Amino acid sequence: MIGNIIGFISCLLCAVPFFIIAMYDKDSKEPIHFWSGDTSLKTKVKNVSEYNKEMAILYKKCAFAFLITGIGCLIVSFLGVVLLCLDCTIGIYLVYQQYKNILSNYS
Repeated sequence: MIGNIIGFISCLLCAVPFFIIAMYDKDSKEPIHFWSGDTSLKTKVKNVSEYNKEMAILYKKCAFAFLITGIGCLIVSFLGVVLLCLDCTIGIYLVYQQYKNILSNYS
């Protein structure tokens, strides 16, 4: 049971930063970055407010995925591990593809 709780807390610690970024940066005048330290977005993004709204939705989806994974960890350890593997492989690929689409729409 302690492993399930550790898995839940770990997934929750992954979800919280995504949720914070989505909530507090959606109304920012600076574009929300996908890559840490990327400063090139200031010149690439033309409609920052719409771009940030789309990115906030993307980050909320990431937070929700990790929250569901954490709940899966609480229910059945194996389910949590499978969901975590999916989040960290296929999930990252899908999020990156959606980011590229958002960036191309607002560049």
